[in-house]
This record gives sequence, C-alpha cells and structure tokens, in this order.
Amino acid sequence: MTAVLLIYPFFIPRRDRSVFRFPPLGISYLAAALEQAGHAVTLLDCTFLERQAALERAQSARAEVVGIYCMVTMLEDSLWFARALRPQTRLLVAGGPLPTCEPGPFLEAFDVVVRGEGEQTLLDLLEALRQGTDWVAVPGLAYPQKSGGPGETGVAYTPERTFLKNLDQLPFPARRWLPNDQYIQYTRKKYGYSITTVMSTRGCPFRCEFCSNVVFGGSYRERSPANVVDEIEEALGLGYERISFADDVFTMKKERVARVCEEILRRGLRFKWECLGRVDSLDAPTAQIMKQAGCTRLYFGIESADEKVLELMNKQITVEGAQRAVEIARQAGLEAGAFFILFYPGDTNESVLRTLRFATSLPLDYLGLSMPYPLPGTKLFDRVRERINRDWRPEQSPFGSHVLIFDSGFSEAKMWFGLFKGQIQFRIRKGLGALAPFILVPFEKLTDLLFRLMK
Repeated sequence: MTAVLLIYPFFIPRRDRSVFRFPPLGISYLAAALEQAGHAVTLLDCTFLERQAALERAQSARAEVVGIYCMVTMLEDSLWFARALRPQTRLLVAGGPLPTCEPGPFLEAFDVVVRGEGEQTLLDLLEALRQGTDWVAVPGLAYPQKSGGPGETGVAYTPERTFLKNLDQLPFPARRWLPNDQYIQYTRKKYGYSITTVMSTRGCPFRCEFCSNVVFGGSYRERSPANVVDEIEEALGLGYERISFADDVFTMKKERVARVCEEILRRGLRFKWECLGRVDSLDAPTAQIMKQAGCTRLYFGIESADEKVLELMNKQITVEGAQRAVEIARQAGLEAGAFFILFYPGDTNESVLRTLRFATSLPLDYLGLSMPYPLPGTKLFDRVRERINRDWRPEQSPFGSHVLIFDSGFSEAKMWFGLFKGQIQFRIRKGLGALAPFILVPFEKLTDLLFRLMK
C-alpha cells in the first residue's frame, strides 16, 4: 500500500465569469481506482481554498507519491505545488491534458508524466515503484532522459497505452473526497440549484481543429445505461439536485441516448439534467425522450455561421443543420444553448458579423461567445504556433474571462467589442420579445458600422 496525494490545483479567479464550475471528475476517477487497488489516497481539490491553506493541507498529508493534474490555465500552480512538495515526496507525478501533450516543461519539476487516460498507468507506475523495477516497462509515461551535452535533459517516452475498452470496469469517481457541501452551496447560489457532473462516455471521434482531446485521443467508448444511472443515483444521494453530462458529445448515438433515458424512466428517477450535443446527431424522437427523462437544456458547439470558417475548423456541420437542431430542441420543450468562436484565423469582418447575426437570431436560452484559444496538442496551435505571444492568464485582461494569446488579424479591442456586441444583441432579443426589433435593428446597424471601422 502506498500513500498517495492527488491534487487538483484550481483556485477560483478573482474575476470569475464562468457559468460552468463543477467538481473535477478525472482526478476523482484516479482516486477511486487507487483506493480499489488498496492504496491510501488523499484528494485535494483546491477550488474553495486559498493557496497557502491548500499547500499546508498538501504538506500535512505526508504522502509518498504526489500526483498533480494540469491543464493550460493551471500550469503555474501545478509547478508551484511540485516545487514546494519536492523535499518531502518520493515521487512527483504530473498528469492531465497539458503534461500529456507537452511533458518537457513538467519534467524539470516532476519525476514522471502520466500521459493520456491515467487510471491503469498510475496503478502500474506505483507497482513498479513498489517492486523497484524500471519505468520503461510501464506504457503511457514520459520521463527525463539525459541528452548528449552536460546538464542537458531530454524526454523519453514509454509505449502508448491502449484505451480501456470496458468503462463499466472502472469504479465510480471518489466523490466523498470532494468538498460536496461547498459545491452544493456554490451552485445553488449561482444557479438556484445544485449540480454536478457525470461522464457517460469517453472521447470523441471528430477532429475539430481547435479541440484538445489528448487525454482520450480519438477514442469513443460508452458505459452501459445501467452503470451510468447507478452513478447518477449515487451523485443525487450526496445532495445534488441536477446532473450535467460531461461527455464531449452526449448525443453521439441516438439509440444509446434513448436507452439511457429509458433506464432513468424505468427507475422512476425525477431530476433535471443537461448535456452537450452535435447539431447533426439530434432528431425529434431523441429530443422528445430526452425531455421525458428530465433533460432541460442541450448545448451545441456551432462555432461559426460561415461555411468556409466551419471548413477550416473541420467541424463537419452546416449552418442549416445547426439551425434545424436548435429548432428541434426547442420544439421538444428543451432549452438550447450554443457556443461560437469569433475571430477565428480565417475569419473576416463580414464572416464575424454573419456569425453574430446568426447566433443572435436563434431561439437560444444561453449564448457563449469566445475568442479562439490555440491549446497545445491541437491543429490550431500548430497553425498559429509562431504567432503565440503570451500565456493564457485571465489576470492579464481587465475583464478576466478572455485573453488574446496570439497575433491576430484583429486587435484585442475589436475582439472585445465583438463579444460585447453579440451579448447585447442576444439580451435585447431574449429580453424584449416583440419589442426587440425596434431596438435591435438600429443597434445592429450602428455597431456593425463601428465594428467595420475598428482595426
């Protein structure tokens, strides 16, 4: 048995504008897998902690092995924890999206990186540590390797690990280690109800240029409906009132969606839930059974209303199909949300305005507008790599929610103008009903003109 500390190094920003704030599933899955194998696990979710208090808790755990999760926005805090815990830790392990695609920077502070799906890799790593055997025999790792020159260190990789085929074999996330009472209080205050996440599938077979799917690769694997609903019942038993499915595309297969909904209905469960779907994977019967089973809102990643930009993004959808999917959802009594990326490399003034007009004409209940973020491991990152000029840090922006990190054909001020313009148009249309056109038409004409004049 090994004493293991797993850290989720997220601290709520001072200017937190995100409407999505959920408990971390990935690191909770790791904790559950380690516990099932007999290891002594402590999970530290820093979401509601101050940095110094979080560090003190980490130090007091006295763990032999420390694993730290990292995505792009957590880089500095991940490295900070690693350096602070180095003197008392036998093995420091990094995992998550950023270490998976760029292990090099982590290996200056960590001993090893777990790449991709981590449950079995971490278990095998701990077994190698116990036996004193070489890591080379463990698939899915990256570790330091001495290079030719003095003091030079490269990165060595063990073979890729194959994905787990039967997801029902995994234990449910170790939610009891999470600060559930604080998440419940936080989400009730923010949304009026408490909500947590469940992941019913892993991966996405599509290849959108901007999307980072380095942890699950191009895989797509499903859990059985009974297994999914068992976890839902467990989560509801902790006091959560709603479920948000964290799948990349919950509606990937209509037949499976129907079976999950039928299982919810068969058990007589009454709770509300939401999910993310593709516009080309929804029809009226699917939307209707989702509604019957408690679904309240369906989010779509539409991203653009310009066919050429959609082709650059490799979205493999059409504008017509996007409009039809939103209408199908609304006709079934579901709320609809949509995400759009403005000022994508390849966008023009006219394509941005076209996207804004389209986005704010849809009967949406939520509209998410963002700048493009070239995440490491994506084709978008490769395309603009030479133009990246700073890290993604919300504190760099006076608004705290979007930061332009690469040299674009649009100024950051123009991007912000476009984002605000879109949100105001959306709120006018949504809030004023039949009166909206009398305000919206002159507002749109004026702001379109200003937009075109801006650099």
